[in-house]
Amino acid sequence: MKRVTGIGGIYFRARDPAALCDWYRTHLGIDVQSWGGTAFRWADADGRPAHGTTAWSIGAVPDDPAEAARPAFTINYRVDDLAALLQALRAEGCDVQDRTDDSEFGKFGWVVDPEGNTVELWQPPAGQ
Repeated sequence: MKRVTGIGGIYFRARDPAALCDWYRTHLGIDVQSWGGTAFRWADADGRPAHGTTAWSIGAVPDDPAEAARPAFTINYRVDDLAALLQALRAEGCDVQDRTDDSEFGKFGWVVDPEGNTVELWQPPAGQ
């Protein structure tokens, strides 16, 4: 079974998302769209387009203190078979969170690494 096949997305929060998006656009040349992010298209070693993208997005820090206390960054790892991977991680003694999420955006699950970082795992919808 393949485990992680790539980075699905990098998401982070800012006190002033519009200003931070502008900084990344101006200084790093990232094509930040009006929704606050971009999608980096994958390519193979020869630069030919490959199937998949990595999302990059900046959102606002929530007003709710409990939500604001969550980590500022989330890295979302792309996987082929979320259910099988979560089962394997449980069998290996990993701290897999009980909840999963299934939406039009795909299936999501979470595991906590030995340093206490929550790792998000994402199985994209069929055909993506």
